[in-house]
Amino acid sequence: MSLISQNVLSKKHGKKVEGQVVDGSPVDKETLLVDEHKLKNSKRKKRGRDHDLSEGKSEQEKEMKKLESFLFGTLYSPVEFGKEAGEEKEEEVARDAPLFFVDKSIGHEMAIYEEDLHSRIEEEREEEKKPAWVDDEEERTEVDIVKVGRLRKLRKEADERVISGADYVARLRAQHAKLNPGTEWARTDRKNARVGASDDESDDESGVTVAHGYEDVEGDDILRSNDELVVKGRDKLLPRLLEYSRLMNANSEEPSNGPINSVQFHRNGQLLLTAGLDRRLRFFQVDGKHNTKIQSIFIEDCPIYKASFLPDGSEVIISGRRKFFYSFDLVKAAVNKIGPLMGREEKSLEVFEVSPDSSTIAFIGNEGYILLMSSRTKELIGTVKMNGSARSLAFADGGQQLLSSGGDGQVYHWDLRTRRCIHKAVDEGCIMGSALCVSPDSSLFAAGSSSGIVNVYKREEFLGGKRKPLKSIENLTTMVDFMKFNHDAQILAITSRMMKNGLKLIHVPSFTAFSNCPPPRFSLHYPRALDFSPHGGFMAMGNAGGKVRVLFMGIDLDPLLQGWRLVELLI
Repeated sequence: MSLISQNVLSKKHGKKVEGQVVDGSPVDKETLLVDEHKLKNSKRKKRGRDHDLSEGKSEQEKEMKKLESFLFGTLYSPVEFGKEAGEEKEEEVARDAPLFFVDKSIGHEMAIYEEDLHSRIEEEREEEKKPAWVDDEEERTEVDIVKVGRLRKLRKEADERVISGADYVARLRAQHAKLNPGTEWARTDRKNARVGASDDESDDESGVTVAHGYEDVEGDDILRSNDELVVKGRDKLLPRLLEYSRLMNANSEEPSNGPINSVQFHRNGQLLLTAGLDRRLRFFQVDGKHNTKIQSIFIEDCPIYKASFLPDGSEVIISGRRKFFYSFDLVKAAVNKIGPLMGREEKSLEVFEVSPDSSTIAFIGNEGYILLMSSRTKELIGTVKMNGSARSLAFADGGQQLLSSGGDGQVYHWDLRTRRCIHKAVDEGCIMGSALCVSPDSSLFAAGSSSGIVNVYKREEFLGGKRKPLKSIENLTTMVDFMKFNHDAQILAITSRMMKNGLKLIHVPSFTAFSNCPPPRFSLHYPRALDFSPHGGFMAMGNAGGKVRVLFMGIDLDPLLQGWRLVELLI
């Protein structure tokens, strides 16, 4: 390497002068230009390396900021939905803007942008399952659904007989879906709740966030209301014939030694109460297979003429032909004796009714008096009096009104808030009233007489002055002793103690009796008491032979099961 090239690289080594160096040695012009060009290239390369190094540092800083934002939220700018995390914001952050936000996403899932969610929902709606193969002969085939007994449940109308093959397949599929309902969480068409919903979309009362697309769905969130979780059936009962099956005796573990005077189901629908003249109060868990006995209580000084749960399920009221009655506390398992009543001369308190709100117990007294007693304090709180003797009672309007009938053949309506008679009218064709019952919604009431005739009235029309009943039922020829509507008032059960097999089940919408009940070639003996389970599962009917004919009336315990069944339990 020459001396010129060594001196040109740095200003410290020598000062360049046109045509010579500092020490005075002569220099060629071309050589000087070449060295100068090399020097410029060297400086350019150095600047390029510095620029690349600075760009690398800035990219690394951006990646670090992006990673920090992903893990800990945006610390450098507020979140703007619809933009990527790495995009630069054109607007500067305000001084009072928050430097972080709370992630309200469910669980540990990332928030889903609204546009992506809507597009995904649209794609799922477009994807529909199509059948792999279609049988053309289904349209040409006709099926008689009345000829085969087990296919009658597929009817939608009473007079329907022949349907097409395609309709037959569709109804079979619907029946299968009702018998085997899938679980809610396993539904493939259930959309996930929108993550990151704003506070404005939450329910004002409960504070529950509503999922996108489910704003109009009722009951989707269990926290919205305190309604019962059991779905209530809405199937209509067909007239004429009733489908039924026979189960195991309910009291097979401990049969009764005397006539059964009371049977009633607890509000849970499985606990059955039986009581009679053998002075024993028994509880059974009815399941149709084992019917296990829960407890038996012996009342030494009182043959039981009636026993009834309070509607709240906390106590059992027990009465007979005595001046006093008993109360059995189910929680404490204690029996309390109440009475005789101060200032009253009644020698028998065997007939009573409990109000639906569990606040009042009404006893039939002497000479047309009705005794009103508080179910909480067991003290007499008032009386009302009929013109004739009182024989039957029934509560209406949730316990605010009381209906009574008796020896004068009239039906009285009492307002228990004022304890006054608000209406009184003669039951058509009745000489002496013997039984009363009111439908669960208090819209209908039935009045039975000593002649066996039952008149069904619409209560509002009766109170308005209309005396003509909706229907007069004349299927019994002896005195009507007991009547009861089922849980949805589609069936009215009527019994008479003086007639063997004296039970009639009435289809209320058509006011016709079921022809196959009581069942042929089977003796119900002399019925004495009857009750329906709360959800229409069982109807218990006790007879004079110590057996309670429990009729399971209504939609099965699974409310989606179509059709009605009569299940007879020989208790």
